[in-house]
Amino acid sequence: MKTINSSVFTLIFVFAFLVSCGSPVTNNSTSGAIKTGAEQTEKYLPLLKGKRVAIVANQTSIIGNTSLVDSLKSLQVNIVKIFGPEHGFRGTASAGAVVADSVDAKTGIPEISLYGKKSKPSKEDLVDVDVVIFDIQDVGARFYTYINLLAKIMESCAANQKELIILDRPNPNGFTVDGPILDMKLKSGIGMFPIPITHGMTIGELAQLYNGEGWLENKVKCTVTIIPVANYSHGMEYVLPVAPSPNLNTQQSILLYPSLCLFEGTIISQGRGTYFPFSVLGNPDLKGKYDYSFTPVSIKGMAETPLHQDVACYGFDLRKYDTSEFHKTGQINLKWLIEMYQAYPYKEKFFDFRQSKQMGNFDKLAGTTQLKEQIIAGKSEKVIRESWEPGLSEFKKLRTKYLLYQ
Repeated sequence: MKTINSSVFTLIFVFAFLVSCGSPVTNNSTSGAIKTGAEQTEKYLPLLKGKRVAIVANQTSIIGNTSLVDSLKSLQVNIVKIFGPEHGFRGTASAGAVVADSVDAKTGIPEISLYGKKSKPSKEDLVDVDVVIFDIQDVGARFYTYINLLAKIMESCAANQKELIILDRPNPNGFTVDGPILDMKLKSGIGMFPIPITHGMTIGELAQLYNGEGWLENKVKCTVTIIPVANYSHGMEYVLPVAPSPNLNTQQSILLYPSLCLFEGTIISQGRGTYFPFSVLGNPDLKGKYDYSFTPVSIKGMAETPLHQDVACYGFDLRKYDTSEFHKTGQINLKWLIEMYQAYPYKEKFFDFRQSKQMGNFDKLAGTTQLKEQIIAGKSEKVIRESWEPGLSEFKKLRTKYLLYQ
């Protein structure tokens, strides 16, 4: 696997910082220190000369304020097709909605959906392709499915002898490596590999891990060239310039997501059906226990049939929570899960994911059956965290072999 290191440069792009942690993620660009792989066109344009190029991209795939596809097309790169993930290439489809094949209206380039009938490019999809570019922003959590898409793209490229170029991007939760290691008996679309809830790696680093540990299907090895992020380390704060998905629309929600997504396997709403999802927690049955309330409603493109639709939910407002705590501790927050379970009056319903099609299987989200059992048994956070060892420490050691950034 090849990596192309950063060089001294005179013009740099960086993404706009939000006015506050709870401000909407926007698409502006100003001068700054970090330079993503996509922005370093001088590193990879020579690799595309005379090649038929396919791009795996979504709305986060940008150079400055412009889509990577639009930018490369203007530079006369021969883009023959686009592979679109969940939410589609332009990021307009609702969460979980099947995305059909289409033609991109702006460029006229065919778009092949990888979130519908197929989850990876077929042999036929790649027959007229010489090289594939992968450029999608991840948020650093095991259950955020783009890291699984990465593996499937690598498998297809390996099976069809196509080179993959990864334009790396920072991990906004890259300073956190925490949670139970996935029990592979619970392998699913929201967890494919034995990694913790927060892995602390970029897409480029994960690609090296998948190849190096033989985790791809049939242990294939993908030929990968990585364009690393310039001037980046995992300890840095990184504010995303574009919402990575409709329900992660603020920097606050992105940092809360690794802790709050576990609630998708419970009867507690995480704010889907509001304009501040993954920033609040609540349930109608907690009225009287908490003063704060919100009411989920149908919102096209975000949550059209949210849990507890049109019913007031009572619980936590975390929009002003000091997310620097995650940076200080390097840990996800378990206290909210423990407290909500203790406060909820109908314990037998709390983890029953069959109550709503919007809810996920808690065990698959957690990556273990043990966490649910520990919460029910009233175990302390200290005891729960101790049970994640030695797996978590072993992963941290394994991870160091594949890091591109300190």
